[in-house]
Amino acid sequence: MKVLIALSGGVDSSMSAKYLQDQGYSVVGCYMKLHGREDYHRHNIDNVKKVCEFLGIETHVLDLQETFKKEVYDLFVNSYKDGITPNPCAHCNRLIKFGALWEFAKSLGCDKIATGHYARIENGLIKSAIDETKDQSYFLANLDPQILPYIIFPLGDKLKVDIKAQASQIPQIASLASQKESSEICFVETTYIDVLKQHYNTNLPGIVRNSNGDAIGTHDGYMHYTIGKRKGFKINGAHDPHYVTNINARANEITVGKKDELECYEFKTRNFNNFTQLSEFESYVKIRYRSKPILCVVRVSNGVATVELKSNAGAVASGQLAVFYDENQRVLASGFIE
Repeated sequence: MKVLIALSGGVDSSMSAKYLQDQGYSVVGCYMKLHGREDYHRHNIDNVKKVCEFLGIETHVLDLQETFKKEVYDLFVNSYKDGITPNPCAHCNRLIKFGALWEFAKSLGCDKIATGHYARIENGLIKSAIDETKDQSYFLANLDPQILPYIIFPLGDKLKVDIKAQASQIPQIASLASQKESSEICFVETTYIDVLKQHYNTNLPGIVRNSNGDAIGTHDGYMHYTIGKRKGFKINGAHDPHYVTNINARANEITVGKKDELECYEFKTRNFNNFTQLSEFESYVKIRYRSKPILCVVRVSNGVATVELKSNAGAVASGQLAVFYDENQRVLASGFIE
């Protein structure tokens, strides 16, 4: 069976390629250029070529910068402009890493694609990885359900510490085991604000209001804030911590309140991605990558899911991905929070 593996130049994808080869697959490597950081690409492509030469496999460099800018980068920038907190990795995984890459794989006659993500596939559903500290099922929950039969995750049943230990024993890969981990958002070198500054004036002093609409302070520009943030703005005479509860991009205003004003027991999602086709189900939902799963009931109508939470979820932010799991840590569905 011929498999195209996405190679990033890091230890995870490099070891994934080796695991696949050891299992008897015919492996082809592919590095995806997604943005314009040429020094970044040069270093990674050099690593990829060394690994592919060691393994004796064919390698390709796929330039997807134009598609990535249109489908991921521009959405990221415009979301912050609209006062929404985006999740670029969820879009990238669906459209680029498991979309455009799969089309390229088919053009090469490959039967499947593989990546170095920490996740599993069980009974046709994405499932959390064995290594919970590295699990990436959350970011994969927006994948097209129809592509799951064609995906292999070689690292899903492995621990990162073991992968690095094994890599350190292979001279051609050993150096990758100690290099710095890449960030989740590949095009953000420092902070997201530095990215936005290339397109907008982010430093626009504005008014801070309370839930009654009263002006109670000032801020540095609405793009600096996300729901739940508690620093970076000034409140007149406040003694208790205040948190951002709403962002009004058009007026360049933010609303803040005490922690209890962040409480949320219900929200809706758009672009609901349903792996089971159930219209009503009980599950556990994560509203952020590192958030604690909360028991909920999901009701779907006309592609919109209404989510009723059994306990409070604080700082629910529009634009973030809500991911729904069953009791066996399998992804049932996902949707972007309205």
